[in-house]
Amino acid sequence: MSFKSAEEVLFQWVSRVCSGNADDITALYSESAVLIPTFSPHTVITTEGIRHYFGQLASRDGLGVRLHSKALRKHSQSEILHTLSGIYSFEFEVDQVLLSFPSRFTFVMDISLDKPILHHHSSQVPRNLS
Repeated sequence: MSFKSAEEVLFQWVSRVCSGNADDITALYSESAVLIPTFSPHTVITTEGIRHYFGQLASRDGLGVRLHSKALRKHSQSEILHTLSGIYSFEFEVDQVLLSFPSRFTFVMDISLDKPILHHHSSQVPRNLS
């Protein structure tokens, strides 16, 4: 599969997370991708580790992710190498209550590759100190 834009990869990622299939999500990540995940303190550097992380996330009832489109920023290093950053919110049930976890993200991707995600960093938006 080839992608026309970095945004298309991001929209595919959101769709695949919402579908809850860890193999489909993992298929977007390069064999040498680095994932700094939202809900784990450990950096993930293997395909199997990425699959395991998203498999655990997909086991959550009510899993979804919502992109905050107005916060999306794109920086293009070339016609094929792009960085996307912004905010999305993960949603899933905890003790039968649907909770939302607003999170910041950065994706580095090469849209010329079948597995375009090279680097993905995600972290929950911290609470305001004031």
